[in-house]
Amino acid sequence: MRGLLVGRFQPFHRGHLSVVREIRTLRPEEPLLLGLGSAQASYTWENPFTAGERTEMIARALAEAGLTGVTTVPLVDIDRHALWVAHVESLLPPFDRVYTNNPLTRLLFERAGYVVEGPPMFERERYEGARIRSRMAAGEEWSDLVPPATASYLESIRAAHRLRQLAHAGGSRSVP
Repeated sequence: MRGLLVGRFQPFHRGHLSVVREIRTLRPEEPLLLGLGSAQASYTWENPFTAGERTEMIARALAEAGLTGVTTVPLVDIDRHALWVAHVESLLPPFDRVYTNNPLTRLLFERAGYVVEGPPMFERERYEGARIRSRMAAGEEWSDLVPPATASYLESIRAAHRLRQLAHAGGSRSVP
């Protein structure tokens, strides 16, 4: 049928791309949904990019990698764990498999009867969204941590500048 990979993708990095590539290799006949978690959140340290920006960076990276059969869908948080799976089901076409390494997401989908798989993590210590955001805000090299198409897109929207502003605004977090 279809699989669902849930993540915030803030930003979409080489680890995410490796996971998508692995899923598409293991199940090439199975369409894959990418659920953009916290789609309502943007312009914060944890969620600096809008759902539209994340959709665009993912589309460009997947096209560059030649990966097809993937659809990106925004998932707005409802802050009611007991209802979240039903909420996701109402937003997406049918799916029967969920890919996640998040313990709460795993628990909620397993309780709802889904097959849940933990996709392999690719160099998690290197490819981690918070680390990439910190490097961007600090003016350090970061572009090698994301697919080239993602880096180009992030540069076009001045993402590093945005992250520096968010870090210095004292909002949710300062640059580590």
